[in-house]
Amino acid sequence: MAVAFTFPGQGSQAVGMGKDLADAFPEARRVFQEVDEALGEKLSKLIWEGPEETLTLTANAQPALMAVSLAALRALESRGFSLKDKVSYVAGHSLGEYSALAAAGFVSVADAARLLRIRGNAMQAAVPAGEGAMAAIIGLEQADVEAACAEAGQGSVCQIANDNGGGQLVISGAKAAVELAAKLCTEKGAKRALMLQVSAPFHSAMMMPAADVMRDALAGVAKAAPVVPIVSNVTVTPTSDPDEIALRLVEQVVARVRWRETVEWFGQNGTATLYEVGAGKVLSGLARRINRDIATGAIGTAVEVETALAALG
Repeated sequence: MAVAFTFPGQGSQAVGMGKDLADAFPEARRVFQEVDEALGEKLSKLIWEGPEETLTLTANAQPALMAVSLAALRALESRGFSLKDKVSYVAGHSLGEYSALAAAGFVSVADAARLLRIRGNAMQAAVPAGEGAMAAIIGLEQADVEAACAEAGQGSVCQIANDNGGGQLVISGAKAAVELAAKLCTEKGAKRALMLQVSAPFHSAMMMPAADVMRDALAGVAKAAPVVPIVSNVTVTPTSDPDEIALRLVEQVVARVRWRETVEWFGQNGTATLYEVGAGKVLSGLARRINRDIATGAIGTAVEVETALAALG
C-alpha cells in the first residue's frame, strides 16, 4: 500500500520549530543555513527565538515552514531514507506545495526559500490592508456556502478559498462581502462562522497581482521533474511535468485549496498512510476527519524522525 508525504501550510508555524532537528542532525542544520544564505538574513534565529508576531508575518512564515519540512526530510535521508523509493506521492497545503516540490527535487531549497519570500511579499502587497478578509465556516454544506458567497459578492470578490474537510470551509474576498457571507452562513445553519485574523484575502481573485509576480519568479528559476509526482491543490491530480507544475503554482495563488478532495484522492488511489512532514499536526487532524481508513503520522521532531524510519523501513 502506498505512502504519501504531505507538507503543512501557513498557521502551523511556532517559535522553536525545527530546533531539535537541527541539534540532532547536521544535515537538518544545513537546511536552515541554506535558507539563511538564500535570503541574506538569519531566518533561523527568528524561527527558533521569535518573536512570534514577526515569525507569523506571511513573508517569514512561508520560507520558515518550508525550512522545517526540508530539515525533517534531510534528517530522514541522512539515515538512508529515499523519497523516490519509499513514497508514491507528495502534496502540500498552499505554501506546502513548494515544500513538497523542494523535497522532490523540482527546485532547490535555496530557490524555494526565495520563491516563498517573493510569494509572501506579493500576497501581502496585492491588496491594501483592511480591504480583504477571510472567514472559517464550520458545519455547513459546500453548496450553501457557495450560495452565500454568491449572494454576498454581488460585484465584489467572495469565494471559497480552502476546502479543508471535516465540515470546514474558508471563504475569502472583499471585507464587506466576506462579513456578509459569514452572516448568511450562520443564518443558513452553520455551526460557526469565524472571521480570521489574517493580513490578506488569500486564495481569492483579489490575489491576481501576486499570481502575476509568481509567474515571473517561477520563470526565473531552474526546474526539474520531481522524483515523486505531486498531487496539485488546483487539479487534485498527480503530475511530474515541470511546466504544468509551474502553471499550477501560479494558478494556486488565486484558486481554492482542495484539501478534502486531495485526501479523498489518496484514499481512492491506494494510499494507506499519510505522513505530515514539518511543523505541527494540522494536516494529520484534517486527514483523520476526512478518511479514517488512512493512517497518519508526523515527522517534525527528532523523535518522530526515528519513529518514521522504523515504520518505513
